[in-house]
Amino acid sequence: MAFLTKDAILAASDRAHRDVDVPEWGGTVRVMALSGTDRDAFEAAFVDAKGGKGGPSASVRLHNFRAKLLVKCLVDDQGNRLFTNADATELGQKSAAVVDRLFDIARELSGMDDDAEAEGKDDSEPDPSDGSTTG
Repeated sequence: MAFLTKDAILAASDRAHRDVDVPEWGGTVRVMALSGTDRDAFEAAFVDAKGGKGGPSASVRLHNFRAKLLVKCLVDDQGNRLFTNADATELGQKSAAVVDRLFDIARELSGMDDDAEAEGKDDSEPDPSDGSTTG
């Protein structure tokens, strides 16, 4: 068995993408998986449900949630983002059906879909709060 080196791991092209026909927009878009860093940053922006003192409320942060993910995942044929984070409001004005369809693909490619979450739960250790079989 040959083990990977640091250089081999860092050089690997491992971010999946999918080209999706969007007839409503008259063409095809490329949806690319988030990097680990981008996924962490995206999820961290929505974690604190209370909003914290002086911070935005959960409803403000969750506003336009789907478009906020898509601006990070829609890329050109070279892998360059088509949109900046500031474009999320404008992208969110597009068809909800299209945005939702692309959002689902972005989540799946980034390992954020329900199947990935369920698999992670199935493989995890029992929760300490689960009932114990010992007395």
